[in-house]
Amino acid sequence: MSFLVEVLLALGFALLGYLSGSIPFAIWVTRKVKGVDVRLAGSGHATTTNTIRQAGFGPGAIVFILDLTKGFLPTWLANHLSLPVWIISLTAAMAVAGHCWPLFSGFRGGMGLATTGGSFLAVKPIGFVIALGILISLTLLIHHSARAAVFTGLLMAPVMGLLGLRDLVFWVAVSTGAVIAIRFLSDWNRKYRELWLDREKSSQ
Repeated sequence: MSFLVEVLLALGFALLGYLSGSIPFAIWVTRKVKGVDVRLAGSGHATTTNTIRQAGFGPGAIVFILDLTKGFLPTWLANHLSLPVWIISLTAAMAVAGHCWPLFSGFRGGMGLATTGGSFLAVKPIGFVIALGILISLTLLIHHSARAAVFTGLLMAPVMGLLGLRDLVFWVAVSTGAVIAIRFLSDWNRKYRELWLDREKSSQ
């Protein structure tokens, strides 16, 4: 593969990933079910959990699956075509970036966790299991979802490397983890009173 072809493929798949990630399923589903913009209440983000708050578990489950798919499809296609590792990793990262800063909804989207999970499922499902385990463990330990997600983004690749996963899934963890960490920094000081794991302890 020539350098020019590789660059053109990288640009094309980066765009494909971003446009896929930009499809605002949480906004569409919640608006269809409840007639409201999911970003105007709860956490203010177009996420599965906020869809559950606004529209219920059924619509939230649908959004979760669709958001997984946004990361899965472009990453799977890049991997299926045996593109270079860096292009596959870039495609995954851009899908997550599209979900976080979507073109089709004013660059106000979700947080990227489900879309990251879809990217892991496309290359190696064990990566999804490891990332989810890190996130849950840190959330239980820190009792703050945003800070747990920042550290999860930073730790996914090192943990996978320590577990001997130094192939494509490692680089997908590097690229998507960076986007996740950056996105959740905006909520670093947020008090998540509406989440069952993040309720502030009542003052004694």
